[in-house]
Amino acid sequence: MSFREASTRGASAASARPAGRFRRPVRVSAATACAAVAALVLAGCGGPEVQSSGDNGFVQGTGQVTTVSAKARKPAPDISGKTVDGKRISLSDYRGKIVVVNVWGSWCAPCRAEAPHLAKVAEETADEGVAFVGINTRDLDRANARAFERTYDIDYPSFYDPHGRLLLKFPKNTLSPQTIPSTVVLDREGRIAVRALKELDDKELRSMLDPLIAEK
Repeated sequence: MSFREASTRGASAASARPAGRFRRPVRVSAATACAAVAALVLAGCGGPEVQSSGDNGFVQGTGQVTTVSAKARKPAPDISGKTVDGKRISLSDYRGKIVVVNVWGSWCAPCRAEAPHLAKVAEETADEGVAFVGINTRDLDRANARAFERTYDIDYPSFYDPHGRLLLKFPKNTLSPQTIPSTVVLDREGRIAVRALKELDDKELRSMLDPLIAEK
């Protein structure tokens, strides 16, 4: 066999091999995988814009705060359970008051940002028939939730709901709290009047509460 023939046969054999035979497998590092999972988890700390539906009484405000006319409001579920401090409460305990229900977690940066505003308005409106109640979620250790309350001088109670079971009690056909943080405001009859899927400051809270305080 001539040198030229041997070279030709060798080239043909090489071209016949599967294209991917000698490719190294692509491996995703554990750090990369963990970063992707973390991004998905943290994506919940915020929220989508609210879609308004004017034909059933919903009125969209800023895009993330939705108010409901008095005739179109639906009752909130009477959730009950133990608080971060181990006491037992129910939303029905506050019937006759305007109730601000805030969903939060100690791990959530927007929750930390809005906490001083919530504490401030809770104190300012206590004599105006307004009560604040939190729902602490995804904190698997009560100690973290208690530390959060101490840090931000949160005096009002919060349900301890690490697995989000209380949140699931809000019917899908109501303005349920869908993100962290989120806030729903109940009127004096226990109906959902306002929902905010965003971090709130004291001015926004007052703009949500003042019309309800003025209702007779």
